[in-house]
Amino acid sequence: MASVLLNKLRAPGDFWGGLSSMLVALPAAVAFGVTVYSAISPHYAAFGAMAGILGAAALGLIAPVFGGTDRLISAPCAPAAAVLSAFAIELVKQGIAPVSIVLLLTVLGLLTGLVQILLGLLGIGRMIRYIPYTVVSGYLSGVGIIIITSQIKTFLGTATDTSWWQVVVNPGLWDLRSIGVGSATVIVALLGPKVTKTVPGTILGICAGLLTYFGLAVADPSMMTLADNKLVLGTIGTAEGGYLSTLVTRWHDLGDLTLAQIGSLLGSALTLAALLSIDTLKTCVVIDQKTRTRHEPNRELCAQGLANITSSMIGGLPGSGTMGASMVNLNSGAQTRVSGIMEGILVLVAALALNSVIAWIPFATLAGILIVIGLHMIDTEPLRFLESRGTVLDFAVVLAVVTIALTVGLIAASGAGVAMSILLFVREQVGGSVVRHKSFVHQRSSTWSRSEAERRMIEQNGEKAIIFELQGSLFFGTTYELYSTLEPEIKNRDYILLDLRLVQSVDITAVHMLIQVRDMLSERGAFLLLSNVREKLPNGHNLREFFEQTGLTDGSDTVKIFPILETAIEWVEDRLIGDVKSPVDKEVLLRLQEMELFQGRKDETLIDLEERLEQRSFKAGETIYSIGDQGHEIYLIRRGEVRIMAPVGGSRQLHHVATIGRGDFFGGLAFLDGRPRSDNAIAHTDTDLYMLTLEHFNQLADEHKRLAFVLITALSRTLAHRLRHANGERTLLQT
Repeated sequence: MASVLLNKLRAPGDFWGGLSSMLVALPAAVAFGVTVYSAISPHYAAFGAMAGILGAAALGLIAPVFGGTDRLISAPCAPAAAVLSAFAIELVKQGIAPVSIVLLLTVLGLLTGLVQILLGLLGIGRMIRYIPYTVVSGYLSGVGIIIITSQIKTFLGTATDTSWWQVVVNPGLWDLRSIGVGSATVIVALLGPKVTKTVPGTILGICAGLLTYFGLAVADPSMMTLADNKLVLGTIGTAEGGYLSTLVTRWHDLGDLTLAQIGSLLGSALTLAALLSIDTLKTCVVIDQKTRTRHEPNRELCAQGLANITSSMIGGLPGSGTMGASMVNLNSGAQTRVSGIMEGILVLVAALALNSVIAWIPFATLAGILIVIGLHMIDTEPLRFLESRGTVLDFAVVLAVVTIALTVGLIAASGAGVAMSILLFVREQVGGSVVRHKSFVHQRSSTWSRSEAERRMIEQNGEKAIIFELQGSLFFGTTYELYSTLEPEIKNRDYILLDLRLVQSVDITAVHMLIQVRDMLSERGAFLLLSNVREKLPNGHNLREFFEQTGLTDGSDTVKIFPILETAIEWVEDRLIGDVKSPVDKEVLLRLQEMELFQGRKDETLIDLEERLEQRSFKAGETIYSIGDQGHEIYLIRRGEVRIMAPVGGSRQLHHVATIGRGDFFGGLAFLDGRPRSDNAIAHTDTDLYMLTLEHFNQLADEHKRLAFVLITALSRTLAHRLRHANGERTLLQT
């Protein structure tokens, strides 16, 4: 795989990107390593520097080979340093021996890598992105503050066991040389990027710290020696008899660990794995946005986990895909993930070539670099949440996460943050109404075109049936509100219709409430109607199957399910008008005199009209006319049913918009305005029609102006009624 990647190397972009990102990642990795291992003992500072270097090399070499995100740079990072430092400090307080702490840090890194691989294999990579912003923001700000406070004693040049705030209020413990070096590092690292973008601020800060140190050494010759010099890093590998010796001893002692000891690390490993995974995937998302690409989160997690395992096995720090180094890599012209491999190789080269220089890096400079990194990690965006009452509670979540991270621990902070975010989500869901619209059947229309008499009957009885269009999630938090809305209607309505088209999810508590509603309606002989009961909700669940399994719809005559709202309304309308027509009646061919349009007209008046009508018959499923047809005929239905299909909302897909029955007409718009057809007319059953062409109507108008006027008036009145009803329905839905 490495050979394939090297063949993809696009010089000079990948090389310069790898070089630039190395200049950013290496100093930070050294600083992170010193921070973690200095927490064990000051004698382990040089050992920590080596751990940072090895971590940067291992992550840089392994993660790009097995990952799939171009331009991503992986290296030891601030979240890892914060968690590992806090872990080491806690073990020191418990009196654990330094050698054992180093061993436990190694095991923690291995477990973290294994957890990341497991997360990737289980496909959880795509879920990590859904961790609330407030939790991530508060967590990173807490980590930033922890990093800053952990470096204060080093920045001030104090090596006592007292707390950092006690050192701050006791100037007698300060070392002015350390403060001068650290201050120069911080100031240049912060202001340098505002002057030049060519050299990273981290490098500028380290150079400023070194220059300040050697400037002060002119007046203090003791600063020019490495031996027993507590101001500088010193020769790497001097801790406890040498780096390799310590590493061999560490692996020898791994066999002495018990399962209980390893199990006690799982909580910290889960926290660290989640943090590193979030950090990596957040960086990948930013790279995707910059390059218009798409990363594979689960593959990247597996690659990061393998890299962290490798790093821990050779004594390096775990890490993640880092934002700063990755952005430098991208801006330097990198094109592929080979740039990450170049960064890992150049880390080793730089470590070997600059070993003597690294030994002279002041502790205060590394502390200053970490303080700058910590400042950059503190997210000030949530301060804007205080400007609006609607986001004050979101700020409270951020503040709570920061506070718990500083006082209790990072694990508790993440758990508390997620729990508070869930409570806010439930509160938001409960605060919003699940009832989108409430209306009565006579205010809405089905797809069936009703006669004037039927419309009057529906108007008179319409309030017997009420419609609730629901939205959002029906769960335990919204169940009471929905029941409170339905309760007054249960006693007064014969039909309660719930449309679930906009419902996202339903839980067992909501279903139990609907069962209660069903039973109460059943006692009165009333009905609960459900429309748009989908077999696939946005969360992937089958709502129809869920209702059957919970007993809501299984074997109950009180509950009726309909595919769409219009068919449910049609079912209710049929019962409101008392559909007593027998199937035989429906098969009888109507004469003109029996049609509503011509009721009350003299037979002799209609004879001339009937002579100009053509009789047509269509089998079920046959198309009578189609969209775009130039025919300008009007059709009167003698027997059967015709369905009108038309595009809705600009979509090309045809929807069932109306059903026309015997005694009614269709095709009136094209007949009146002479424009092409805007819908399809399809025989739903075997159908017999009268057809009147525009040419024959004009002839009729010349001979029987009164009859033509009556016909046009009747057509216009019916079309006007349909339009008025449609406008009223649209207004109702917009309220």
